[in-house]
Amino acid sequence: MSEPMWGERIAPQPGASDSAAIWDGRPWTVADVTELRLQMRAGLADGARPCDADDDDIEKLLLVFEELTSNGLRHGQAPVRVVVTTTASGWLIDVSDAAADRPPTPAVGRDAADGGLGLYLVARLSAAHGWAVHGDRKHVWARIDYASPPPPTPAPPRPRSRGGQDASR
Repeated sequence: MSEPMWGERIAPQPGASDSAAIWDGRPWTVADVTELRLQMRAGLADGARPCDADDDDIEKLLLVFEELTSNGLRHGQAPVRVVVTTTASGWLIDVSDAAADRPPTPAVGRDAADGGLGLYLVARLSAAHGWAVHGDRKHVWARIDYASPPPPTPAPPRPRSRGGQDASR
């Protein structure tokens, strides 16, 4: 049997020496989420952006941040807390709420025009994702990794003479 898409999994712990919280907040309404996304974008532009992260990585981070935060507000229970932490290879987004008895549940059998596909999107964009209960709080998390740099372009082969000797000698 395959593992459920949104299975209960403990979030990876960022390494102490290479991690830093770049955002820690408590949104109150879904209307706050767009403003919070703009604040995070501004913070990343003002120096919180890791040198290995490209524009596509930032867009993935912001989209997953917005999806998980809005889901916490819509389907969780206040207070909602969002913490974004850098790791050696990306970011860890942790959204917690007081609805420990309600696991994240992807929409099933719904027309895409009706919405409700955010958890599928998060699963697709993240390197890892899951949820866990700690005390009386549910934590829904996703790990966004920086894009790997392209592999180096191999050097073109050297021309060879008929005798198998390197022609450049």
